[in-house]
Amino acid sequence: QVQLVESGGGLVQAGGSLRLSCAASGRRFGVYAMAWFRQATGKEREIVAGISWGGSDTFYADSVKGRVTISKDNDKKTVFLQMNSLKPEDTAVYYCAAGLDFRLLVTGSPSYWGQGTQVTVSS
Repeated sequence: QVQLVESGGGLVQAGGSLRLSCAASGRRFGVYAMAWFRQATGKEREIVAGISWGGSDTFYADSVKGRVTISKDNDKKTVFLQMNSLKPEDTAVYYCAAGLDFRLLVTGSPSYWGQGTQVTVSS
C-alpha cells in the first residue's frame, strides 16, 4: 500500500514557475514508477509526465514538453514536478500517481492516486 500526498500548488502568474512535490509513505517506494496527471474543470484527467522506478525513462505530454521536468528521489520517497513558463491553460488540479508498470501508469492506469493539489495560472 502506498499513500501519496501532493503539495506545492498555488496561484501564479503566466510565465511563472511552480514546483510540485509528492511525498509517499509505505514500503517499496523505490520500485514504483511515478507520474503526474492533471484535470481541468470540465475536462478529463490527462497525463502530464511520468518517470520509471529508477528514473531512466521519462514521459512528457506534448503540451508540457520543454517546460516541465519530473524527478524522483527514492531515498526521500518523493517525486517532483518542476513547471516553468506556466500558461493559463495549465490551470488544473494536479494528481500524483504510482504504479508498478510504467507503460500502464502513463496510459492512465496507476495503482495509487493522491488527493490532488490546485494549480491556478493567471493571465
